[in-house]
Amino acid sequence: MVYPSAKYPLQYSAFVPVRQAGNYTLIFARFRLLKKYLDADSQNEAPNAVMSGLESESESDPAEPAQDDVVDQQCVETSYVPFTEEEFGEQGEQVEELAEENKSLIWCIVKQVRPGMDLSKVVLPTFILEPRSFLDKLSDSYYHADLLSKAVQEDDAFTRMKLVVQWYLSSFYKKPKGLKKPYNPILGERFRCYWQHPSGSRTFYIAEQVSHHPPVSAFYVTNREDGFSITCSILAKSKFYGNSTSAVLEGAATMTLLPRGECYTATTPYAHCKGILMGTLSMELGGKINIECENTGYRTELEFKLKPFLGGADATNVVVGKIKLGKETLATINGHWDKECRVKDSKTGEETVLFKVDAETRSKRLTRYMVPLDLQEANESQRLWQRVSEAIANEDQVAATEEKTVLEERQRADAKERLSSDSVHMPDLFELDSYGQWLYKYADLRPWDSRNDVRQYECQFKVLTQTRHKSVPIVHGAEMIHPLRSSIETLSRTQRQSPAGQPLPPGGSAVPKAKNKSLVLAPRDTNSDSSQSPQGAVKRSSSSAIKQLALAVDQVNRVLEQHTRQLNEISQRLERMQYSPPPSSMSAHSLHMLGGGVSQSTVIKSLIYALIGLAFSLVLRWLFK
Repeated sequence: MVYPSAKYPLQYSAFVPVRQAGNYTLIFARFRLLKKYLDADSQNEAPNAVMSGLESESESDPAEPAQDDVVDQQCVETSYVPFTEEEFGEQGEQVEELAEENKSLIWCIVKQVRPGMDLSKVVLPTFILEPRSFLDKLSDSYYHADLLSKAVQEDDAFTRMKLVVQWYLSSFYKKPKGLKKPYNPILGERFRCYWQHPSGSRTFYIAEQVSHHPPVSAFYVTNREDGFSITCSILAKSKFYGNSTSAVLEGAATMTLLPRGECYTATTPYAHCKGILMGTLSMELGGKINIECENTGYRTELEFKLKPFLGGADATNVVVGKIKLGKETLATINGHWDKECRVKDSKTGEETVLFKVDAETRSKRLTRYMVPLDLQEANESQRLWQRVSEAIANEDQVAATEEKTVLEERQRADAKERLSSDSVHMPDLFELDSYGQWLYKYADLRPWDSRNDVRQYECQFKVLTQTRHKSVPIVHGAEMIHPLRSSIETLSRTQRQSPAGQPLPPGGSAVPKAKNKSLVLAPRDTNSDSSQSPQGAVKRSSSSAIKQLALAVDQVNRVLEQHTRQLNEISQRLERMQYSPPPSSMSAHSLHMLGGGVSQSTVIKSLIYALIGLAFSLVLRWLFK
C-alpha cells in the first residue's frame, strides 16, 4: 500500500510498502511527472500559485472568502446531550414468556410462512419489538471503544489482536430484557451519536439505511485523534425453519488503525431464535466468525456455540476460539460471551482473563451523547419512531401497531411514487463503489496531526476536523485500505473514466488500463474548515487546472493499480511455493519425475526418437528431390 504523506510535496511522497516488495521506481517517476505537469500548468494559468500548484493562504485572492469562513457560515456544530438510559437483560439464556393473546398472533404469522422463507417482508407484531431502531442497535459495539484506543498504542502485534478481540466480545453482553427485536429501519433513516473518552477524544457514529429491499444498513465510526476508523454495511436476512428462525447479518466490518496502516476485518454471528411453536421462546448467538489482519498475518477464529438439546446452564452462550499466526496457534479462547472469556497462551500455558462482564466492566462503559429529540431531523431514528416507542412504553399494543402501520404505509407510498417516476433512492451520506461496498462520503482516514489538528466534531452528519492553520491542503492519498481489499472510488464519484490508452500531458507516456483498483488517489469534494479537510479537497486557481489534474491523477492511478495487481500475483505465487512439500519429503522415485509425473528417462527417449525421426525425414526429402 502506498500513500502520499501530508508532510512533503507530491513528488517526494513517503512510500510505505505493506507486505509486498516491488519496483516503485516507475511509481516515483509518475509522481514526478505529475508534479512537473502541475507546475507548468500553474505557471501558465496561475502566476501567483506556489510550486505545488496550490494557493497559499497569503497569496489567495482577497476577494474570495477563506474556506474556513465559508464552512463556519454554512455548518454549525451539532448540539449533543449525554444519554445514560440503558437496559440490561440477565446473564445466561435470553427467554420470553408469551401471554396467551400473543401466542395467537404468533400462530397467525406462522400460518403465512413456510420453512426456508425469508422473513424480511413479514410484518411482526409490536409486542416483540425493542423500542429502538436497528441503526441504534448496531451502535452497542462501541461502548468500549477505548479498547481500540489502547490497541493503537500497543507496539506488539499479538497484543493488538487480543485487544481487538476483547473489544469485539464487548459488543454482545448488552441485551434487552426478554426476547426483543429492534425496528426495521425506514429507507433513508439516519442515526448519529458519539462516545466521550476519558482522554477527551470522541468516537463518532454515523448510520443510514441505504436500501430497503434488500434491507442494507451502512455505518461509519471514526476517532482520528485516537487513531481508528470503522466502516461497514450489513445486509439483514432471516430464515424460518418451523419451530425456529435465524437472523443472519451479512457483511464484514473493516477497521483501520490509522497511524499503523493496519486493516482488520470482522464478520458477525447470527441470532438464532427457537421455541416459536413449542417450548420456551429463547434466543442465542451462533456461527463461526473471523477477525483477521492481512498486514500482520494474525487471525482470530471464534465460534459461538448454540445450546445443545441436553445442555445445562454452562452450555449456554459458549464461545471458543484461536488466535493464529499463519498456521501456528498462539493462544486459545474459551468461556461465555455474556460472562467471562479467558485466553491461554499455547507456549507458556499461562491463562488470563480476556474479558469479564461484571459491575466494574459496566462502570467503564463510555457515556454516549445524542442529539436532543426536538433538534433531530424528521428522518432520524428516535424522532421517526417516537410515537411507536411511546406506545410500547405505555404497553398500548394497539396504538403501537397503528403508529407502526402509518410509517409502513408512508414507505410504501414513497416506493410507488419512485416507481411511477422511474427514479431511484440515492442515499445522502453513503455511496456505493464498484466493489459493492457502501462508503461514507465524508470519510477522513488521515493519521492525526497533533501540530495542526485540534478536534473532531459533527455538523449536518459530516464528521469534520478543526485545525490550527487555514492553508489550502495538498493532494493526499486515498484512505489507507489494504491493497488486497481496497474499495475506494476514483476522483469525485462522477463515474467518469478516461478512454483506454489516453496519453499523459506533454512529456508523458501512455499508460495501460488496469483492472484492479487497489490503489487510488481520490480526494473527495467536501465542506471542511480545516487545512487538511476530509478527503483533501483541493482549491485550484482555475477550473481548467482541476480538469487537467483529474486526467493526470487517473493516469497515475492506472499505473499504480497495475503494479499492485502484479505484486498480488507474485505474493500468491510465493505463498504457494512456501507451503509446497519440501524436497526432503519427496520419494526417490518422485525426484526423477518431471512435468507432474513424467520420468526423466521417458523424456530423454522421446527426444532421441524425435531427433531420429527428423534426421530420417531430411534424408528422404534429399533423396526424392
